Amino acid sequence: MSAPITAITMPKWGLTMTEGKVVQWLKQPGVSFAPGDELLEIETSKITNVVEADAAGTMMRIVAPEGTTLPIGALLAVIAAPETPAADIDAFVAQFVVAEPSDTATEDATPTAPREVQALGRMMRCLEMGSGDNVPVLLLHGFGGDLNTWMFNQPALCDGRRTLALELPGHGLSSKDVGAGDSVFFTDAIEAALGVLDVQRVHVVGHSMGGALAVSLAARRPERIVTLSLLAPAGLGTEISGNFIDAFVRASRRREAAEALQYLVHDPSLISRAMVEEFLRYKRLDGAGQALETVSRVWFPDGRQAVNLVAELRALTAPVQVIWGRDDRIIPAAQADAAPSTAQMHLLNGVGHLPHMEKAGEVNRLIRAMIG
Repeated sequence: MSAPITAITMPKWGLTMTEGKVVQWLKQPGVSFAPGDELLEIETSKITNVVEADAAGTMMRIVAPEGTTLPIGALLAVIAAPETPAADIDAFVAQFVVAEPSDTATEDATPTAPREVQALGRMMRCLEMGSGDNVPVLLLHGFGGDLNTWMFNQPALCDGRRTLALELPGHGLSSKDVGAGDSVFFTDAIEAALGVLDVQRVHVVGHSMGGALAVSLAARRPERIVTLSLLAPAGLGTEISGNFIDAFVRASRRREAAEALQYLVHDPSLISRAMVEEFLRYKRLDGAGQALETVSRVWFPDGRQAVNLVAELRALTAPVQVIWGRDDRIIPAAQADAAPSTAQMHLLNGVGHLPHMEKAGEVNRLIRAMIG
């Protein structure tokens, strides 16, 4: 029996991705790799991400050279045993057919359209993926984000459980009315949405402002929170980049938007033109600018953090982990020191304010380990 030949194909990350661009191959033909090794970089409409190996293997042929843009499911490379005849690989490439999504995607991993949740008289979008009896995972994005910030994470977390990427008021395509814009309002909205979604107990993953809201929710309803994973969370200190906040709120042109978004990452080349355009489309929505101004005025007045949740975080009994990029230019990673000594601490090298996007594979492994 001949050794199996398998394909590396263009992945689908997020709701809107239809194609991707091969930026760089990190493994060359003839090179073997282990599970979790990075194989190549793909540029998406959001940010550049890496494809990791699901299992050990040997790269035998690269079909899509660097710079190639291909649709979802297209053949990128071939994995096989080193002794596999070249003719067998030729035949595999020649006969490869891009499968329809319905042929290959599982119910758990296929992004569906977000549902609209009515909470506090406002519409909040929620993307649900996965099912099962395990405790669900709630994903809370940061200031100015949306549910697509979890495009590299949600599919990796939904095996055997519901995952809920909630889009906060004032963000994405959710209602733009943010009320007072404070942590009480947003925590009320999250709690109301969980009621509509019939979620009793939950693992919470929160990024930046969403991390602060995760702590706020846990302090209010500790019996409902199983674990907390906080990614570069706000609320643990006063320092924040006022330049970023101001640039992010004020940006209305492509150059301004690009300069603001580059604060988010360690490597500015990760910010794609498409990401800039997507951000500007959001800024042009009725009420979006006012919502950001209201939230920034309440949370980050005079370029400082006004919300402090250190006492609440230290009082929690649920397991907590903190994940932070050492090169975060928005909220200093040193603020992780305010977390309780019982918290698991993970400081990632070469990572800025978006660890879940800049190092998605590593962050996904840490979250999976936490939620067990």
